[in-house]
Amino acid sequence: MALDRLGSNAIADLAVSAADIAAGTITTAQIANDAITTAKIANDAITTAKIPDTVNLGRRNVVINGAMNIAQRSTSAVAASNGYNTVDRWKHFENNAGAFTTQRVADHPMGHGYSLKCQVTTADTSIAATDYAFTETNLEGQDCSSFLYGTSNAKDVTISFWCKSNKTGIYCVSLYKHAGGGTAYMYTKEYTITAANTWEKKTITVSPTAGSTSLITASPAAIVNDNGAGIQLVFGFTWGSNFHGTDNTWQTGSGYGTSNQVNWMDSTSNNFYLTEVQLEVGDTATPFEHLPIAQQMELCQRYFYKENYNTRGPHATQYENNHKFAHLFHPTTMRAIPTSTVSYSGGTQTEYQSTTRHFKSYISSATTDATQRYLTAYQAEAEL
Repeated sequence: MALDRLGSNAIADLAVSAADIAAGTITTAQIANDAITTAKIANDAITTAKIPDTVNLGRRNVVINGAMNIAQRSTSAVAASNGYNTVDRWKHFENNAGAFTTQRVADHPMGHGYSLKCQVTTADTSIAATDYAFTETNLEGQDCSSFLYGTSNAKDVTISFWCKSNKTGIYCVSLYKHAGGGTAYMYTKEYTITAANTWEKKTITVSPTAGSTSLITASPAAIVNDNGAGIQLVFGFTWGSNFHGTDNTWQTGSGYGTSNQVNWMDSTSNNFYLTEVQLEVGDTATPFEHLPIAQQMELCQRYFYKENYNTRGPHATQYENNHKFAHLFHPTTMRAIPTSTVSYSGGTQTEYQSTTRHFKSYISSATTDATQRYLTAYQAEAEL
């Protein structure tokens, strides 16, 4: 006689284990709605590795333009000059006898995308104590408030990135917690490029108590929750001894690197590629957060916005008998009232009461004046 039904009471507790269930025998259609509740899921049973890349994990990455897609200033190689010059939100510094350039290039670990390329153009084989070379991105304090630094609930954060260089060896990545209203602290971590000219993914989790310290869990480490600088993420190329610190430890001072850091500046053959940079709360690196290009551009334009008019831009129009007035709206609200750099035709205009949302300027000009007065180029900068 066939067995039509086996009651649940007939099966002893734990008589059926996961190993007894063949793969694929239980499908989604066979699971009743609400049959699996949160209480039935064991702690840590669902890990990041078990979540497919297609699942939307929400905004996690506090780094803007970590995929190096946006380069408003230039896509050509430009000498690093202690400022922003090519890829948006990435600032480049060098203080030594050497020199290097930066550039956005179509070289990517997945074969499709962009990276930041740094190339030594003048070598420096003898690094003095005060020498350095590095690239960095600065993050607003209000974007890092979820770190909960300055409290006993301070979070782990994880840095992940892809890098490539012809020069193998030990490099350093560091976090600088800006002082704000408290104290500035520095964390540095060594990582190794093991294979020349090969893309490698690196993942570094930063504990708030790294090095058995309590600096980040004490109130002076609080990140000011405003539009000022909160966290500086730094990728070092060369560090003189004045900038050496202890690996994997929060500390005061300027320990951006360690004494083990390679001197990447020692040959004009040396290059360094960087892309898919992510900094997020938690002890696990989730898949890189890809954003639509329009959203990436808008995020970058909060800090820098550039117009290159083919012929002419906004015209100054008459607003009273003796003055003409030009008015230009920014594509998004900028971080702060920007520094404007403007070119004009028909005479230089005077900037007047610009804000984070718009630029205004005027010029003396009678209603009978037939001269056309307009902008020929415009850029606004509100970088950190």
